[in-house]
Amino acid sequence: MRGGGARGSGSSGAGVREPSFEPSRGGAGMACLIFTESCFFAAFIVAYLFYAGRDKSGPTPWQVLELGPVIVNSVALLSSSVTVVFAMRMLARGSIGAFRGWMLLTILLGAYFLYGTGVEWTKLIRDDDLTIATNLFGTTFYSLVGFHAFHVTVGLLLLSLVLVLSLLGKVESARDHRRVDLLSWYWHFVDAVWVFVFLTVYVIGRQPPGGAA
Repeated sequence: MRGGGARGSGSSGAGVREPSFEPSRGGAGMACLIFTESCFFAAFIVAYLFYAGRDKSGPTPWQVLELGPVIVNSVALLSSSVTVVFAMRMLARGSIGAFRGWMLLTILLGAYFLYGTGVEWTKLIRDDDLTIATNLFGTTFYSLVGFHAFHVTVGLLLLSLVLVLSLLGKVESARDHRRVDLLSWYWHFVDAVWVFVFLTVYVIGRQPPGGAA
């Protein structure tokens, strides 16, 4: 009887699910993706800095890059990291309506950034004759900034897909919060990378050699 009691308690204990502390496969996958993409961006940034100021013909960064509009674009993009945090909080609380509102604002801010990038590129190509084939500056500039713009575009498509699914009633707080939160990791990564791209291209890269005007 005593042995049976021991076995009974053991079997009932086996039915209790122990809390799992294993990392989620989705989180590990997203972390690996972010690490890999960070390496790619690092290579582009190093290449840009290596070739900066090596052109023998213009236009040069300090001649054509305007800081003011890019600052406005940057504020919009970095603000989207704040709005996506609020979106995740609303989804965790089950406030789907508020989640949709914050997610839409995040998408609009990211779209404004892409619009501003397009305006900048139009001006550089049309008014300053700077293309990807013009010189080393053009090649590295469009490669680095364009690579980042591509990532912003991918992020916006994914965020828009989530918003559409929520409007169709396909997003539930308890079931989907973790999945959508992983997407927010990617968006934060895209925003964080822009800080380094901005400093590389528009702060360090705009300085003339020797400080000459």
